[in-house]
Amino acid sequence: MIRMPLWWRKFTAAILPPRRLIVVAGDTLPDALPARDLVLARDDDEDWSVGMRCPCGCGQRLELMLLKEVKPRWDLTADRDGAPTLSPSVWLRQGCRSHFWLRGGRVIWCD
Repeated sequence: MIRMPLWWRKFTAAILPPRRLIVVAGDTLPDALPARDLVLARDDDEDWSVGMRCPCGCGQRLELMLLKEVKPRWDLTADRDGAPTLSPSVWLRQGCRSHFWLRGGRVIWCD
């Protein structure tokens, strides 16, 4: 898949509905990830990782670890409607090199 220009990514991020969080049982993510939503792997009330497709349009599979003893790691929260927030930002050093925040289910692109 081709990476979309930044102006298009910002435009679609503003008009599309917020991304949602889908919780699956187990310590691994499923092989297939949804096009927009995030998948949380939870085993025995412990959150392991969250997976998503890169929002730039390249289709790269992202797996972000949530375990406290792992580096790098992210914190994940969700509001009442299931809209996720990740901290810190996601910055891909290889491939498409996307850099973004996810706040309230919305991608906020870093220029």
